[in-house]
Amino acid sequence: MTFVAQVRAAGHLVLNALMPPQCLACGASVDRHGGVCAACFGRIAFITRPVCHACGVQIAAIDSDNALCGACIRERPAFRMARAVFAYQDEGRDLVLQLKHADRTDMARHLSGWMAREGGSIIGATDVIVPVPMHWTRLAMRTYNQAALLASALGTLSGKPVAPDALTRRRATPSQGPLGREARRRNVAGAFIARRPEAIANKTVLLVDDVLTTGATANACSRALLKAGATAVDVLCLARVPLPG
Repeated sequence: MTFVAQVRAAGHLVLNALMPPQCLACGASVDRHGGVCAACFGRIAFITRPVCHACGVQIAAIDSDNALCGACIRERPAFRMARAVFAYQDEGRDLVLQLKHADRTDMARHLSGWMAREGGSIIGATDVIVPVPMHWTRLAMRTYNQAALLASALGTLSGKPVAPDALTRRRATPSQGPLGREARRRNVAGAFIARRPEAIANKTVLLVDDVLTTGATANACSRALLKAGATAVDVLCLARVPLPG
């Protein structure tokens, strides 16, 4: 073992002694920081193939890399493809809500590792990572943007540049939560604009968010990025609502 490896190992021992590793979801003891206990892991609905090639929702179809869901057959998204780690339900939903509303900003570093494994192929084709922006009024209330935290952590893991200010949300929009597909689309139409076109022009962009539902927000952001000169936009999220709309 090299000296650097020895120092790192010793650091881990000290950290574990001072702050014993706890399950990200329930707080039970686990063997490493950022881990999830067996019980919680079993309650996370990880997304497995087959999935829609375009929007990433799990579908009942022949396992094909080019299969599309009904919504994407009717209208292809503005983004090229979207992928997510787990379904937004049960323990997966709780993890997202802790990151989003419980000031668990520490979770972004660990959960981004899951995203990096799921989205390895699209990250490899990415030139720049851009988070879905939050309107300044909402950011002032929450104090952090969970999408920006995930994007920054992914940049550190992948070595890809991150442009946190490439997009801006130019108007505050009501929460998408209670809205249906068409209402969501109208709610965010024209809400985003490229603040720094030079950061994305002629580049493949990876758009990062915490949850993908109907894809309305991802579509609106993708249109703004493409209008500003991006060559293509892919989307990577932590969670995906199983049945959009």
